[in-house]
Amino acid sequence: MSMTNDEDYIGDELTMPTLPVPNQSPANPDDFYKMAFQFQKIMMIYESAIKQIETKLDILNKENKVSRKRNPIETIKSRIKSPDSIAKKLEKKHLPVTFESMMTNLNDIAGVRVICPYISDIYSVREMLLKQPDITLIQESDYISEPKQSGYRSLHLVIEVPVYLSKTEHNVRVEIQLRTIAMDFWASLEHELHYKNDADVPDSIRRELFRVAETIAMTDREMEEIALELQALD
Repeated sequence: MSMTNDEDYIGDELTMPTLPVPNQSPANPDDFYKMAFQFQKIMMIYESAIKQIETKLDILNKENKVSRKRNPIETIKSRIKSPDSIAKKLEKKHLPVTFESMMTNLNDIAGVRVICPYISDIYSVREMLLKQPDITLIQESDYISEPKQSGYRSLHLVIEVPVYLSKTEHNVRVEIQLRTIAMDFWASLEHELHYKNDADVPDSIRRELFRVAETIAMTDREMEEIALELQALD
């Protein structure tokens, strides 16, 4: 995310303060207030980027509805990473825990998840989004055509979208994950097992998860084939 000068900013933009971490207090209350204000403003910019993406997706869905076409989007979810999650990710990457570092090095501070009925809808939404002139594709990872070793499937896009404030423009990166309903159900279960279970996941469960992922992928393909056959009857 590229940040331009802003007269309303508190603090020195060139030497960003570190993110607050548990059990660590700033040197004085003024430093805390400045840090809190700066973090709040940065998060507001990321939230504004999410709103823009959500609005674009909503408009695309409404266009299909007016055209009496099937909606390619089932649901849209969004989230902003917490300060603790941001700090932990920077530490894991052995990067400085600063505002400047997080804006430069992390692509998923702002996240939007798009749930689609069918696999073809995922690529249709991708194409419609990337056609828009104010969206720039930064990175793409297709875990549908090439699933992860665990069986995880999803299409990940890191895009950049401009956010205009009263005096400044900010190019903000947002990670967009596009999945089918079945892929999202599987990914939610896998996430819960891997990140909310203190014990290591046994190999037997990993194998079962992979088997279920393969079954879900087959079901996704079969459901789409049935939908196409039904459409041909109209």
